[in-house]
Amino acid sequence: MSFKEHREKLYQTLEENTLVIAYAGIPIHANEDDYFDFAVNSQYFYLTGLERENTAFLAYKSAEKVQEVLFIEEPEPLAERWTGKMPTKEEVRAISEIEDVRYTDGLEGAISSFMGRFRVERAYFDMYRCRMNDLPDYNLVMAERFNKAYPHVVLRDLHTACAPLREQKDEDEVECVRRAVDITRQGLEFVMKHLKPGMTEYQVQADFEYTCRRLGAARQSFPTIAGSGINGCMMHYGTNHCEVQDGSLILLDLGVKYKNYCSDITRTYPANGKFSPRQRELYELVLKANREVAAAAKPGLTTRELNDIARRVLGEGLVAMGMIAEVSEVGKYYMHGVSHPIGIDVHDISLVGDVLKPGWIISNEPGLYVDEEAIGIRIEDDLLITEDGCEVLSKDIIKDPDEIEAFMAE
Repeated sequence: MSFKEHREKLYQTLEENTLVIAYAGIPIHANEDDYFDFAVNSQYFYLTGLERENTAFLAYKSAEKVQEVLFIEEPEPLAERWTGKMPTKEEVRAISEIEDVRYTDGLEGAISSFMGRFRVERAYFDMYRCRMNDLPDYNLVMAERFNKAYPHVVLRDLHTACAPLREQKDEDEVECVRRAVDITRQGLEFVMKHLKPGMTEYQVQADFEYTCRRLGAARQSFPTIAGSGINGCMMHYGTNHCEVQDGSLILLDLGVKYKNYCSDITRTYPANGKFSPRQRELYELVLKANREVAAAAKPGLTTRELNDIARRVLGEGLVAMGMIAEVSEVGKYYMHGVSHPIGIDVHDISLVGDVLKPGWIISNEPGLYVDEEAIGIRIEDDLLITEDGCEVLSKDIIKDPDEIEAFMAE
């Protein structure tokens, strides 16, 4: 994968006299001397390919050229004794294709040098926040610190600048998602082979995650959702502590990261291997919506238009079943969108209203949630938008109810 090409695409969009400063991030304390698992900043990874904490990337675009510098921790034998080998300059050069690699103790001096020697009019930092009351992440903290030191420089958002670049995946990125999807397939097949009433939801989760880790997935795309019965009606159910009852469905919304690219798949299975007539009736309606969205997905549409298709199909089906009086009431049983981009992040970067283009990877996840019957059903695939339609990357993860029952019967 050429992260150099990612950077070059970014530089083409930047004005002259612009500084880019991206930090991988730092480990976050959980308590005492324990740390949360480190997750690299997405923009930093997209531009460098590195997933190591305490590293940073600096670039300056002038009228003549772009200068790039990568900063890493200096390998220290004592630290390596405790926490493992640290990357060398040669190793990170090979990954990032950045020739000028220095140690992090020179980062602030390098920033000061660029500010003193060149005309810097604007500086890009990743300043993304999900919610107003979120704690600022490391990149935002450093942006605020830079702003205090150089108030005359206009700050720009690297997240927003990278959005249109990251929406369209290159061939290497697509292959990473393909591999993540295939690992997910194998994990779900292991689940189906072992699923039975009396298991706990966390045991089902463990079967999936054990298989995926064995197959080379470094981590999950997000915390695995394994909601049985009424728990399947909760969009982001995450406790996974209940017993899977005979006659219930279990909704599994899950995915893995492969080379830091995500899959995002949902399948719904009968705990005892057999759908009841009512479960099958609702399941086949969700499956119909899933297939019609996939048939419609193509360049030029928006995810909102795809959601309109899902709402129409589900609404018409619910009207026919007598569950609602008119299609506009579908929100009683279907209360989320049908699609979001997928990539480095499971809800990947995009700008509201952007139309689909070849290279986008999006989810296709209609669902129905009938609280009064404790039936939650969602069927989610990953779609690659092509020149004239889409490819269902997860087509080999079975979802036809007859095929599910036959597989589980074996």
